[in-house]
Amino acid sequence: MKPLRYREVHLDFHTSEAVPSVGDKFDKAQFQAALKAGHVDSITVFSKCHHGWAYHPSTANEMHPKLKFDLLGAQLEACREIGVNAPVYLSAGHDEKYARRHPEDIVKWHPGDGADFLNAAYYHLICYNTPYLDYLMAQVEEVMQKYNPSGIFLDISAPRACVCNRCIESMRKLGLDPRNPEDVKKHGDMVYAEYCRRTEEVVHKYNPEATIFHNAGNITRGRRDHAHFDTHLELESLPTGGWGYDHFPMSAAYCRTLGMEFLGMTGKFHTTWGEFGGFKHPNALRYEAALSIAEGAKCSIGDQLHPTGEMNMSTYNLIGKAYAEVEAKEPYVRGAEHIADIAILSAEAFSNSPDRNCPYDVGASRILLEGKHLFNLVDREEDFSKYKLLILPDIIRVDDELKSRLERYLEDGGKILCSGESGLKTASDEFALDLGAVCEGKNEFMPNYMIPEYEAVNGRTAYVMYKQAMNIKPTTGSVEATLESTYFNRTPDHFCSHQHTPNNPGADRAGAVLTKNTGYIAWNVFHDYADKGSYHLKELVLHMIDNLLGDDRSVKVNLPDRGIVTFTKQEDESRYIAHLLFAHTSKRGANIEVIEDIIPLCEIKLDARLPKAPKRVYKAECEDGKIVTTDLDYKFENGVASVDVGKVTMHAMVVFDI
Repeated sequence: MKPLRYREVHLDFHTSEAVPSVGDKFDKAQFQAALKAGHVDSITVFSKCHHGWAYHPSTANEMHPKLKFDLLGAQLEACREIGVNAPVYLSAGHDEKYARRHPEDIVKWHPGDGADFLNAAYYHLICYNTPYLDYLMAQVEEVMQKYNPSGIFLDISAPRACVCNRCIESMRKLGLDPRNPEDVKKHGDMVYAEYCRRTEEVVHKYNPEATIFHNAGNITRGRRDHAHFDTHLELESLPTGGWGYDHFPMSAAYCRTLGMEFLGMTGKFHTTWGEFGGFKHPNALRYEAALSIAEGAKCSIGDQLHPTGEMNMSTYNLIGKAYAEVEAKEPYVRGAEHIADIAILSAEAFSNSPDRNCPYDVGASRILLEGKHLFNLVDREEDFSKYKLLILPDIIRVDDELKSRLERYLEDGGKILCSGESGLKTASDEFALDLGAVCEGKNEFMPNYMIPEYEAVNGRTAYVMYKQAMNIKPTTGSVEATLESTYFNRTPDHFCSHQHTPNNPGADRAGAVLTKNTGYIAWNVFHDYADKGSYHLKELVLHMIDNLLGDDRSVKVNLPDRGIVTFTKQEDESRYIAHLLFAHTSKRGANIEVIEDIIPLCEIKLDARLPKAPKRVYKAECEDGKIVTTDLDYKFENGVASVDVGKVTMHAMVVFDI
């Protein structure tokens, strides 16, 4: 497979049959002019949309009734002429035309579910364990035979816990119980695997180099078997569309560990997909594209083509403002290897519970992002020895296999930080590892309170902790925080004030302990941070990390909390690069997070740990689509280069030539 391009557009074209005309204003020259204005080097174009129609003559499907020519073929020809890559999109999980004709093949989450065609103004999911799969594969094969595109993008593709009649019959034949949720889930995985196998067989029969991606809106951590059905990954993460600005860095931190190329997919929309006439500020798209490449991804920007087929030049001028900068920065990210000091053992991966908003992962990721620590999210298959510190957030109990790996990791000098139930045995509330304390079960009060034994920004006082805590008794660990109970839990029989009961002075015990190589926090602190975001939660976690890592950090930087730092190595270029990013976000409307103004940061200082003294240190920034470099003064002591970076405006790359 050829390397992915850096500047992709995902050109949605979900077009109802009720629209009066389709494609009547498509013009090849105008299409090409838009791509050039947008600095686009790859664009995903449509064979079939969610409504179920084809955008080309078809025997495997039906061409959209309002389309009069081969729109897909014309788009592919236009792309070939100007050297733009063009994978082809087919809607897999949605096909509204098919759903209305074959309602018996719609996914049923519960027996007796029926399709609502009267009140639901949205698409229905189709089960792959039905004749629909043959219908879909014929469409994929037709596209490969007729057009031989560079890749196939299949949308709305994920395992479904379906209990339609065919799935029930299939489960019974396999000896599975359709009343058992675990068996239903297992069967859904089997159906999905067969769909993926058949897709790969059809696509690579005609083009072994073609890319394949099955989009589910999230890359599920811990399901490498699903990821490897794809040739690459596309991380759908529209900050204004419900994902938020911290979802992409978290998802990228996992995908970096899989050894696969990946795209970061955002959108040009103010909100999300399907928004005609919605535009975000150019500064938002500039930042999102810069964040993608800084986190190790290529870029993809979502757009929706108007039914007329005419490209919106305002959209491509907007995209061009971001992609001109990406194009200029490509030499600084191509082939770069990311450096991470810390691995977060993903709670989503270890609990086998798919959730793109897994609060334990979200809280841990946010704290490390805000604390300017370099990290990856990892699953069971990752090599722990790559990292200086492992964090087990809140719910990761330790089985025998994991215990053996963690003990070996500690013996080799690694550090471990656990919280809540993490570190406990799977079958009891007893620690599987020596964490400097013994566990005495769950604390009966919730919320309760934490009193730090270190200097906190608001002093040594009682701070409310909203999530579950464990009772611990220190053995060899030093107490870093105290757990203080309340007088009583809030119930209808006894409650106090508006929210919860105050702390009970003197009703305290150890709440966080440290040893030389381990740390333990008694509370579900990461879930609490994802939910409440209280500063003292982050302060506690960063205090524990600072004590465990000491000065053994690859980078230190004085960016503000919303700043991002990543650190990469370009072996072929003999250089290390620190990416420094910052954009101010604000809430608009109904909880939409936006970027508008770019606020320069001043007096930024950076320390970077390097294998030897650098030959040159300079700042590389993009101005008017071109890279401008500024040499920086530095000092090098004890393996660390200390640099006065000065001003950072949205994205600066600090380059260390060695």
